[in-house]
Order: sequence, then C-alpha cells, then structure tokens
Amino acid sequence: MHRSRLAVALIALATLSLNAGTVVQFRTVLGDVEVELYDAQKPITSTNFVRYVADGAYRDMFFHRAVPNFVIQGGGFRVANPGTPSNTVANVTTRANITNEYGVGPFFSNVAGTIAMAKTADPNSANSQFFINLQNNTSLDSTANSGGFTVFGRVINGTNTLSAWNSFTRYVAATTPTNAPNLIVNAGSPFGELPLLKLATRTDGTRFVSLDDLVYCDVTLLRVRVRNRQDGLTEVTWNPVAGRTNYVEYTTEFPPKWQSLTNLPPSAIPATVYAGPDLPNNSAPKTYPTAVVDPSGDPNRFYRVRATY
Repeated sequence: MHRSRLAVALIALATLSLNAGTVVQFRTVLGDVEVELYDAQKPITSTNFVRYVADGAYRDMFFHRAVPNFVIQGGGFRVANPGTPSNTVANVTTRANITNEYGVGPFFSNVAGTIAMAKTADPNSANSQFFINLQNNTSLDSTANSGGFTVFGRVINGTNTLSAWNSFTRYVAATTPTNAPNLIVNAGSPFGELPLLKLATRTDGTRFVSLDDLVYCDVTLLRVRVRNRQDGLTEVTWNPVAGRTNYVEYTTEFPPKWQSLTNLPPSAIPATVYAGPDLPNNSAPKTYPTAVVDPSGDPNRFYRVRATY
C-alpha cells in the first residue's frame, strides 16, 4: 500500500468529543461514509489527518486507486480548476512526514472498514495519503511490511457504500461494454488502478478518461446531514464551527461547480458551540446543530458545508 508520488484532497472542519474520536465524513457520489478517528490512541496520525482536512488540502479530491476486496486509496490527488477548460490534476502540498505509530498505544489490525495511512518503504514516510480497507488485510499488519501500516480510525456508518466499491471491475478494451459503469482503468503511473464512474466516448467511438468521471469525495468533519422533508424541500443540518463563517453550497454536476446556497457569519452561530480540541477535561462537548432549508425543491442537488479556517 505504497504512497503514490503526487497528492490530493477536499474540505472542512468539526467537533471533537472527549468520549469518542473525531468523526470524519466522506461524502461521495456512491454514498456517505463516516469514520471515527482514534484520537487518543494514535494522536500523531489522527492530528495529521485532521490538519490536512482543516487546511482544505482534500478539496476537490478524488480516489486515485481502487482494488476491489482490498482497498480504496485517496489523499494523493485533486482536480484544480474543476468544471473549467483549464481543469487539471494537481498535487497536494504535503506536510512533513509523520512518525509511524504502528507500535504506539493499542494495536489495531487492518480489518475491513478501518482507515490507515499509506507510505513508501520507509516506515516514517506517511504524510497525506490514506486508504480504507475493504476486507481483512492482515498482511498489512506485519512490521516486515515496511514497518506495518498504522490504522487510525474505523467506519461507523456507511458500510453499504464501502461494499459498492467491490462492484468495480477492471476495464478490458476487447470485452467491456461501451456503457459499463464503475470501472478500474490503467491510466499510467501513478494511476494504474484508477476508479471511474464510466469511460467517456469521443465522436469517433474511441474511449478516454475524463475528469468528469472520477470518483470525487468531500471530506468533512462538520457531520453534514441532508434530509428530504415532507413538503418536498431539502434540509441541510450540520454541527457549525464557532467563530468562523460557515458556507452551505450545492452542485448538480461533477466535477463539482459549487454554488452558494447561504452562509452563516460568526455572529449567527452560538458562542457555546465547541470548536476545537481545547475543551476542559471536566466538561462534556456541546454541539448545537444548525439547519438551513433549500427552497428550490431540486432533488438533484448535492450539498456540502465548509468553514473558513
């Protein structure tokens, strides 16, 4: 599970808890996945991941590697200028490599539904890239495998979305139907196992990889919830970040062209909302979900919430 030589990502922020780890939400076109991080048990790794999210490093991220019944991998690449003629794949600006916490604190195996850091052969080379295990990959637990791969969280919601990744099939030009969905193509290093929703087709019938068909992902710690109300309108609920402007945006296409639905300035957010890891040890975190309603009634909108930071 070696790190590719480039990098990626997407958006946001959130609430930490003293009784449980930080909850990270991965919103994808395949469905949402929520992951609880092992903040206390793997502090260096968890903090590193949250910093990338808070920096906006995972903005316009896509999963760049998929191996059914093994792993999906991200945190390596994003699309710059999405939705424009100048869109292109870009690297993430990475932080310094982190210390491998494989042997620090309790041991967590690379079983199905866990998240771990990707790295090179150097045990202490992880920075931005991560992978989610689609099955029990105990071979990644061995220290003989470049020092072992540090698991720093587990999926707590969205296992059905993870299962959808196992339906992806490798593209074979001679046999794959023209309109086949959920493909894995060899687009050259470092995209030898690139997942696509489909292959695009030119007017002359030739197939090609379009950035529109990548599997985009929005990584957030804001715990966004989208609910269809009985009146046909859509309600977006999230745990706001205090002291920051919180933006609610939507798109109807991918790569996403985010448009503003509304924004809440700091003055509109209760000061009592917990907004960081410095909560006193003798008190419980308090969160006050904020909600906005989209009056459009458009069922094809995909939403995100982000905070300036």
